[in-house]
Amino acid sequence: MGSQPQSQPHPLPTAFTPATPAGREGLAALLAAPDRALIALDFDGTLADIVPDPEQSRAHPGAVKALAALAPRVASVAVITGRPAGVAVRYGGFAGVPGLEHLVVLGHYGAERWDAVSGTVRAPDAHPGVQAARAELPGFLDGIGAWRGSWIEDKGQAVAVHTRRAEDPVRAFESLRRPLAELAARHGLIVEPGRLVLELRPPGVDKGVALTAYVREVGAGSVLYAGDDLGDVAAFSAVEKLRTEGIPGLLVCSGNEVPALADRADLVVDGPAGVVALLSALASPPAGG
Repeated sequence: MGSQPQSQPHPLPTAFTPATPAGREGLAALLAAPDRALIALDFDGTLADIVPDPEQSRAHPGAVKALAALAPRVASVAVITGRPAGVAVRYGGFAGVPGLEHLVVLGHYGAERWDAVSGTVRAPDAHPGVQAARAELPGFLDGIGAWRGSWIEDKGQAVAVHTRRAEDPVRAFESLRRPLAELAARHGLIVEPGRLVLELRPPGVDKGVALTAYVREVGAGSVLYAGDDLGDVAAFSAVEKLRTEGIPGLLVCSGNEVPALADRADLVVDGPAGVVALLSALASPPAGG
């Protein structure tokens, strides 16, 4: 009797059937009580396609519509991103959208927060180490020489070096890992590697911490987290820990470019288009309902 929620049929296409028992349990809990479910999502690579210039990143054309249809059916929807919260809101087109009145964007791995209710961003002062690293980076990278074609992104609470435009992006990425780690350590920072990007940011702040705190805040009875990159590993770990505490969870990987994430996922979908299709399917009422 107690296993009925796991075996009940649902309206989702079979392509969205999780590959793991824990994932199927998480999906069943979400479908059985959507009003207690938290839908948490990364932005770049998950709701938006990865592009050579991060400033040109925009949400997938169907993302806002899918989120607006799903949000009223669940306890909460949160976007958890390494970007500044206001930038994610702007690039996502999330402000003023009917259905997203209670959307929360946790930027800089949770250090910043934007609430649709107030339309404002709450943010702490920048870490002094970030300010120092930001000032030092141009001359530091110029002195290395191996970074040519890479560029610096000022993220406010963090600073990132992208190698996607370099002549040999992977080689540039690998050549920068050690020197940037040494620079970060001098300023009390850590380096978070991603898809051809190395981000210098304060320690003790990650998507897992942000996700766990928000799950507690809203009293979620289940959680879906979708991400695509190494920065999302901490959130996956948080969901796995929440499962041990009796909160079912579904781990979704957007694409399979990062095996460290895809191999841990309950469900791998085809990039942001696949994430949007999943969100749209979850927003659809049950058959006959």
